[in-house]
Amino acid sequence: MSESNDCQGEHMQSHSHDGSMGAGPWRLAAHSTLHCLTGCIVGELLGLFIGIEAGLSNAVTIILATALSYLSGFALGLWPVIKERGLSFAAAFKLIWVGEAVSIGVMEIVMNAVDYSLGGMAAVSFFSWTSLRALLVAVPAGFLAAWPVNYWLLSRDLKACH
Repeated sequence: MSESNDCQGEHMQSHSHDGSMGAGPWRLAAHSTLHCLTGCIVGELLGLFIGIEAGLSNAVTIILATALSYLSGFALGLWPVIKERGLSFAAAFKLIWVGEAVSIGVMEIVMNAVDYSLGGMAAVSFFSWTSLRALLVAVPAGFLAAWPVNYWLLSRDLKACH
């Protein structure tokens, strides 16, 4: 799977000009996690908005938010790979699916658990303080949970660098 992460050698094992190990690996993992979170949060917010405003059960809201997070996360992950590398949809999907699926999965588990435990899904309105407070905690928690996972995925050449 060496083609899947052609920037790994440059960034994951980069040294600074003075020969010391730079912040490259963790910085790359943070960038990858932030990129993944950006795609994930679009679906998460839309799913939570629909679920809360429609009065859906917590389970249905979680399923909807997770499904939409995967959809938007994969879309955001595919776009740069197709555009910058000139790959077909199928080739781009094959390149990113493992890393994106794992990263989004970790984020969704943590974000939905935090949101649920803080009562965000049971809020009267998506725009209520209860819902917004839950999101203010859930989003950073999702990032912090997925950051070391993305580091691990990148270091093992299981996540495409985009």
